[in-house]
Amino acid sequence: MPRRRAHRAAVAATLATPFLLPLWAVGPAWAHGAPTDPVSRVVACSPEGGARAGSAACRAAVAANGGPFTAWDNLRVAGVNGRDRQLIPDGKLCSGGLPAYRGLDLPRADWPSTRLRPGAALTLRYVSTIPHTGTFRLYLTKPGYDPAKPLTWSDLPDKPFAEVRDPALTDGAYRVRATLPADRAGRHVLYTVWQNSSTPDTYYSCSDVVFPEQPERKEPKEQGGAARTSAPASASPTGEARRSPAGTRESPAASPAAGQGSPGRPVAPRAQDDSTPVASDAGPASGPSAPLLAGGAAAVLVLTGGAALAVRLRRR
Repeated sequence: MPRRRAHRAAVAATLATPFLLPLWAVGPAWAHGAPTDPVSRVVACSPEGGARAGSAACRAAVAANGGPFTAWDNLRVAGVNGRDRQLIPDGKLCSGGLPAYRGLDLPRADWPSTRLRPGAALTLRYVSTIPHTGTFRLYLTKPGYDPAKPLTWSDLPDKPFAEVRDPALTDGAYRVRATLPADRAGRHVLYTVWQNSSTPDTYYSCSDVVFPEQPERKEPKEQGGAARTSAPASASPTGEARRSPAGTRESPAASPAAGQGSPGRPVAPRAQDDSTPVASDAGPASGPSAPLLAGGAAAVLVLTGGAALAVRLRRR
């Protein structure tokens, strides 16, 4: 019995070997990948997509696809060899023209997306299982892109904004570093092409991204508008009292010469019946010293007249 069991085991191993060898042989071709940050549509809508897989867009994509995106890392086309625009049809860029991924081509504005900043640094994380050599080309849809229409090659610039060859595979992912274009706003598609050089395959993916809307530049409006420019301090188009920089109301007729001196040096107010010219605020001459001067001048005249009279009497 032990000898018979050993023989059966040897036969089973021999029969299994032809089936195992093809699996091992195609192992390197199974080294697939897709962007996870910014997340691609195929990853977001796969069973590994988490909460994003339950979004309305992903449910519609799975329904149009006829099944879940379990092979999210297998969106590849063989033999393209750089002829992407000739072999991948318009409207089918996200699926690579493969019927098994046709749900990814749905024109929608609610795909799971990643927020980015225009002109900022980008680090694309592209998950893969086995190292491969090749070149990554990154495209971003042109300004004015309409997500409600199928994605076409005319929506993408002729040249990628980044092209990186043979990046290192670290912790199961390639990291492609680049600088985003600075003139994008709203919803766009980051289109990634990974052309292998160690295999005949080229991988395609669509990552939906959202840039902040650029604020509108408001031109100054004329009088009566919300952004009206302030009138000069000497002009008051409404005829109302002006406002000082501190926000307090200021009478148009007020001036230092009308009962006020320079800052910190007030001038004594004039009496209503005083006809004396107004003195400057240079000193206290406009105070009680003015009557004293007038009295002193009268005393001098009296003394002078008395002296002259005494001299006349003495000559007689």
